[in-house]
Amino acid sequence: MEKYSCEKHIDHALDMFVAEEKVFPIMDKIEEDKKLSTKCSYCEEPGEYIVSRK
Repeated sequence: MEKYSCEKHIDHALDMFVAEEKVFPIMDKIEEDKKLSTKCSYCEEPGEYIVSRK
């Protein structure tokens, strides 16, 4: 499972990941060249972070 998040929703994305997956997530910054096509999972802003398993 992967969730994309803007700066505003990163806390919510981390909380939701832990609630759904029952494991601690890994948070990585999205590379500059992929930011344009990646939207936040919770709004229409560009994604800044990806929250996922290993």
